[in-house]
Amino acid sequence: MAKIKAAVIFGGTSKEYKLSLASAAEVIRNIPEDKYEVICIGITRKGRWLFYPGDAEDIASGEWELNPDCTSAIISPDPLHRGIITIENGETSVKKIDVVFPVLIGKNGGDGTLQGLLDLSGIPYVGCGLLAAASCVDKSHTHMVLDDYGIKTAQWQLITQRELNSIEERCSGIAEKMGFPLIVKPANSGSSAGTSIAENEEALIASVKMAFLNDNKVVVEKYIKGRKLEAAVFGYDNPFSSYIGEILSVGKVYDPTEVNKSSGDDLVIPADLPIEQMNEIRNIAVKAFKALGCKGMARIDFFLTDDGELLLNKIGTSPGLRKNSVYPKLMEHLGMTLPYLMDKLIEQAIENAERNY
Repeated sequence: MAKIKAAVIFGGTSKEYKLSLASAAEVIRNIPEDKYEVICIGITRKGRWLFYPGDAEDIASGEWELNPDCTSAIISPDPLHRGIITIENGETSVKKIDVVFPVLIGKNGGDGTLQGLLDLSGIPYVGCGLLAAASCVDKSHTHMVLDDYGIKTAQWQLITQRELNSIEERCSGIAEKMGFPLIVKPANSGSSAGTSIAENEEALIASVKMAFLNDNKVVVEKYIKGRKLEAAVFGYDNPFSSYIGEILSVGKVYDPTEVNKSSGDDLVIPADLPIEQMNEIRNIAVKAFKALGCKGMARIDFFLTDDGELLLNKIGTSPGLRKNSVYPKLMEHLGMTLPYLMDKLIEQAIENAERNY
């Protein structure tokens, strides 16, 4: 029986480039070789697409694009091709693909852009579709959907670029309504770049201006102090949540460019919670997953305040997939090893596409 041709796409122009490489290398190592033929497509920091015929170790180290056998490649939006077109010495050829496993994080990949291209191509792919990916990367859209579904989040406000001319007045109104401290974030960013905490109105204005350097919309949230809880949701038709984990070092900020560290390093599974509360959080995680139209997988972060209030912080539809990342660790606690997880993600992506087309 012929192997399923699975294309892994990694890299990209976002700030999470190195994290994407580390995750992609882990994905490639763990896709079962007896069932799948892996085809690697890397995107450089400058946005160049390359067919990469080398091994996973050079992806992890960042040396993959130095491979002399790399060739220009694009995914054809024409469903007739249903694959990638490679270009070498002016000659083109088509490599058929059965399914794509995107390992792109943040802007220009994990935000629905790649998913839109794949929808045009007719090639099945792992994970969320265009709208869900875009809505989860855009923090303002996440807030709006969750508010509509009655899922509690931190108190928040949106500032658009058009309001920059009256930013002092706008910030004054936010400060009066929400108080301090506040956390200021670019609306569309997969990392902590441009994010800062404001303790007073002067700092709020400066933080908003800094955030605008990273996006054309800025979200201001009430700063939440509390326990950081994590859920991993898996599935298409009948998604389910892992048990809840807790990240103990809540004051530590993880740098997505530092691939030797992971928020999963400080993850304890299961979190020290009453079973009723554990199940409540798991149910909310699945409810949020469905509300935003997610498919395949998502890492969902919560805060549990000292007075017992549960607030959903964010939903990551392109979670880190290194062995020690939060999502794989939570799924492994359920007995889903990385090879099994990779197989099921791909298998269900193909099944889901067959029902939709």
